[in-house]
Amino acid sequence: MFDIIIDTCIDTIKILPFLFLTFLLVEILEHKMSQKNQKWMQKAGKYEPIIGSSLGVLPQCGFSVAATNLYATRMIRLGTLIAIYLSTSDEMLPILLSQNVGIATILGILSFKWIIGILAGLTIDFCLRKRKKEEVQYALCDHDYCHCERESYFLSSLKHTISTSLFLIVTTFVINVLFTYYGEEIFAKLFLKGSLLSPFLSSLLGLIPSCGSSIMLTELYLEGAITFSSCIAGLLTGSGSAILLLFKNNKPLKENLMILALIYGIGAGIGFLLEIFFSLF
Repeated sequence: MFDIIIDTCIDTIKILPFLFLTFLLVEILEHKMSQKNQKWMQKAGKYEPIIGSSLGVLPQCGFSVAATNLYATRMIRLGTLIAIYLSTSDEMLPILLSQNVGIATILGILSFKWIIGILAGLTIDFCLRKRKKEEVQYALCDHDYCHCERESYFLSSLKHTISTSLFLIVTTFVINVLFTYYGEEIFAKLFLKGSLLSPFLSSLLGLIPSCGSSIMLTELYLEGAITFSSCIAGLLTGSGSAILLLFKNNKPLKENLMILALIYGIGAGIGFLLEIFFSLF
């Protein structure tokens, strides 16, 4: 057990510089573009989901949180919100980069989430095109859930690095213990690896409103404990803390539950189709 603890700490320490540098770059981009993002969204019209999905690809759940407030104040449409939730990569990208995963694989995952976000967003807005647009409300602060804009880039990046590292240590430790004593089979059984039902379980894990879910899904995929299809299913449904904010600030509970069901259905459905596709070829 002591060896597992030491190995877990060493593995985490090795990737800390990569995590910090990635978060620092993202913080700079987010702070520089935050006001422009909102202006683009408001002027985009029917192309909102395309811009929303493109911005959602940026690591961390910062933009999905901001988009939740924009939706709660009716400054963006439902299709745009769904597009952002689906494309949000949360902590996945820093983990993949720090683990030296091939650029082709990383771009493939991000591109897939980006495309699904756009298609889903455009489809939803098209289906709701006859719905009367609600009036814009200004009761919420666009960043009332995240105060990173009040801090320096360095401090904000350091906080994200520390919080992610803590999740990573716990996740890696649990995975290492189970792998050491039970082998990969324990996760394969838990997530029904290779089964058509596996994406439905991974999608549930992705819905957990925390960056821990994206970290665990990414780690399980890298360890070979879940398939690519299941990983994608979980990453599509994961939007960090945005879901918590949705239930806090968007008052119609029925609508929030519908959004949650919609996100889960799309993520699980896409994972299910991918599982079928890969089983045939």
